[in-house]
Amino acid sequence: MFAKVAEERSFAGASKAMGVSVATVSRAVTRLEERLGGRLFNRTSRRLALTDYGRALAERASKIYTEAEEAEDIAREASSRPRGLVKLSAPLSFGTRWVAPLLPEFFRRYPDVAVDLHLTDVHIDLIGEGFDAAIRIAVMEDSSLVARLIVPVRRFVVASPTYIARYGRPQHPHDLGAHRCLSYLNRAKRDIWRFTHRKTGEECRITPTGPLRGTTTEALLPTVLEGLAITELPEFAATQYFREKQLEPILADWRLPEGGMYFVTPTARARPAKVSALADFLIAELTDARWTAEAVMGWKPPAQRRKQA
Repeated sequence: MFAKVAEERSFAGASKAMGVSVATVSRAVTRLEERLGGRLFNRTSRRLALTDYGRALAERASKIYTEAEEAEDIAREASSRPRGLVKLSAPLSFGTRWVAPLLPEFFRRYPDVAVDLHLTDVHIDLIGEGFDAAIRIAVMEDSSLVARLIVPVRRFVVASPTYIARYGRPQHPHDLGAHRCLSYLNRAKRDIWRFTHRKTGEECRITPTGPLRGTTTEALLPTVLEGLAITELPEFAATQYFREKQLEPILADWRLPEGGMYFVTPTARARPAKVSALADFLIAELTDARWTAEAVMGWKPPAQRRKQA
């Protein structure tokens, strides 16, 4: 501020150039004079002039000010041009099948950006563990994080045709009590399947019991595909098996809570260009949800099919 006042020969001119009040500039120069132990300006009601002491410092102060402006310009340019490392977390199965295949095109567009891709179904503390962003598939709760919805994600209770032929098809969620149902270990709360009837709105809660619990869909799928159990799968994992007729949705008149796929960051303020570039790219690519039941096999919920008919 001293350098700017010396350049403008005016407290008012310096305050306008720097976007602060005249009082702020005046106090800053006064504090500097007190700290240095000498007057920098001779002030009258009509005139402001550098003292000899102030003149001796003004040239160096001006160089410092210029270098600071140049440093800000460099930093601003770097922050506006995507470059550097992005630490990204994504669910294991979804990240493997749908995120990782997108990255070659991202790197072609943004050659100065690198990505540390952490694939895990364990809930990551973005702030505590130093992550720049995460893709999360969940029913989002209130959070200090900034979450941008990419696309809704449904969940299905599924069984193989072999299982259905051997043990029968459940007609009501209560029927699941007589079946082997595989569940997940890493749910924030106890794994409970919450059903709502699509037509009547009836609600029903079931605690799945079976011979296996796992932290990923990959851990549960072999047992389900072998016709030994029922499980619940997110849409992006289930639909490929629907198409190949290895699995089919059961209790189709009932729905589980619909979650969403979100791009999550610790804060939206001053987001680096590298994170914004990755967010915009992934959201644009993943919004076209190629894994949906409609896209894969033209499937629609029974209530919607009846309405169209």
